[in-house]
Amino acid sequence: MRKLSVFNSVSIDGYYTDPNNDYSFAHTGADDPELVAFTKSNARGENALVFGRVTYDAMVAWWPTPAAAKAMPEISKGMNQAPKFVFSRTMKRADWQHTTLLAGDPGEELATLKASPGPDLTILGSGQIVAQAAAAGLLDEVQLMIVPVILGAGKSLFSGVARKPWWKLGRSKTFANGRVFVAYERKV
Repeated sequence: MRKLSVFNSVSIDGYYTDPNNDYSFAHTGADDPELVAFTKSNARGENALVFGRVTYDAMVAWWPTPAAAKAMPEISKGMNQAPKFVFSRTMKRADWQHTTLLAGDPGEELATLKASPGPDLTILGSGQIVAQAAAAGLLDEVQLMIVPVILGAGKSLFSGVARKPWWKLGRSKTFANGRVFVAYERKV
């Protein structure tokens, strides 16, 4: 069975966007050499990527461009070559190579994907998809890049999740710029 992970940047008060859906805080200081090296090693293109439509739109606007290939060649290559799944009830086609559209219930579709052969799955951004996967008990790992900023309000990755699952720390890394990466594994 495939493993389902989520990777997201969050503020120290736990939000992945501010109240206006702005997540630019996650990119402030992201050009730090130590963080860039970590990002390269973490984004090798070995997993299939999962997005909601809003995150997909942001990703497709950047990663397939010549500017992305020039600025971050290794990450761009991995993002472009990875199989991708995007949840949308309104999109008719996806222009980014290796992308499959999914229009069904995310919990059901993700359960089917997990049971099918293929590479492990990583949800990037896509808070609504993350919350639905968590509510369905499908997440195997939660990877968070904690950014040392307080947003005061915004959107939580797990908004509306009624169950209270516990997680164990799998690994972590502290960066000189104040960011902290944590990866939690589901307790069995």
